[in-house]
Amino acid sequence: MLILMKSGASPEQIEAACKAVRDLGLTPHPIPGATRTAIGITGNKSGSLEPSQFTRLDGVADAVPVTQPYKLVSREV
Repeated sequence: MLILMKSGASPEQIEAACKAVRDLGLTPHPIPGATRTAIGITGNKSGSLEPSQFTRLDGVADAVPVTQPYKLVSREV
């Protein structure tokens, strides 16, 4: 899954999203961009993550499921 933060999301909001990922036993990978930050998630073997788990968090614009292998080098990331 790829969590897309809102443009201008605070460092605290980004850390809160990363903490939510870690609380599920998964690994967050923040990817800073020119206008906003994305957070890639690895370690989800079951594929059972729901985007709503993250879109309800402050500063999160969207959560997009990524079903391709090699998530960190995919076009979505």
